[in-house]
Amino acid sequence: MAKDAYFIYPKDVSAFGFDWGKLSLTVAPEVNCANRFSGGVVDLPSGKGHARHNHPGAEEIIFVISGEGEQMVEDENGNPITTKVGPGCTVYVPESRFHSTKNTGAEPMQLFVVYSPAGPELALRELPDFRLLPPGS
Repeated sequence: MAKDAYFIYPKDVSAFGFDWGKLSLTVAPEVNCANRFSGGVVDLPSGKGHARHNHPGAEEIIFVISGEGEQMVEDENGNPITTKVGPGCTVYVPESRFHSTKNTGAEPMQLFVVYSPAGPELALRELPDFRLLPPGS
C-alpha cells in the first residue's frame, strides 16, 4: 500500500455533504483498503445535526473532538437516552441502535466516527440531501 494511504487528512478526500454538515471518510475500503471498520471526520455547524437513524448490523463509536452538543442513543428497550457531550467524550452506539447528534453550541462541532463493520456510511449516499464534495471542500 502506498505511504499516503496510511496518513489521511480530511481535506485530502472527497466528503459526503448534507444540509446538516459533512462526513469526510479517512478510513474505508475505497480509501485505504480497511475492511473491518470505516471512519472519518464529521463537521456539524452550530445549530445543525443529523436526524435519528441507525446502522443495521453495525456498531458505531463517536468521539467528540471539539464543540458541544446533545447526543441521543436508544437503550435496549428503545427508550432514548440524551445527554450533553463535549470534547473528549466517547459515545458508543450498539449494533442497530437509533441515535442522533445535534450541535447546541455557538461554535462548529467536530466528531470522529468509526463504523464496524465497514459499509453503513455508504447508505448515506441515498439520502435526498446527499452531495459528493471534492477534496478540500
